[in-house]
Amino acid sequence: METVLNIAQIQAFLPHRYPFLLVDRVIALTPGQQIVGLKNITINEPFFQGHFPGMPVMPGVLQIEAMAQTGGLLLLNQIAEPEKKLLLFAGIDEVKFRRPVVPGDTLHITMTLLRFKGKVARLRGEITVDHQAISEAIITSVLVDRESLSLGG
Repeated sequence: METVLNIAQIQAFLPHRYPFLLVDRVIALTPGQQIVGLKNITINEPFFQGHFPGMPVMPGVLQIEAMAQTGGLLLLNQIAEPEKKLLLFAGIDEVKFRRPVVPGDTLHITMTLLRFKGKVARLRGEITVDHQAISEAIITSVLVDRESLSLGG
């Protein structure tokens, strides 16, 4: 599998860092259409300490987050000055979980752009492991200026 975006390039687009960066590399990218990212799941993931001790299972909400981050790479890759923008969740629909994600799995995260109008994007996400469906969702995100976010105070 060819690497289209490595971890350094991913970090140039996304603000997420360990332990919350959930995309290791991108292996396919068709601008404005689709992206495929990978996440290697190891027993060293911090969430396995409490989810669940002795029976490690990746939380579904983190699978959705991995989809959102991968989709963010697709969207940020097609706009001017992506370093000045953030994508925030606006909605999550039609979520399904098919089987647990466990250490040793490699997630193939496919995000397909359904619509990107104005500042609102809608994407269909699917995670597979060894060509087996794991989870899916429709994710709606809104593009905002980083400087417009108040950091409290």
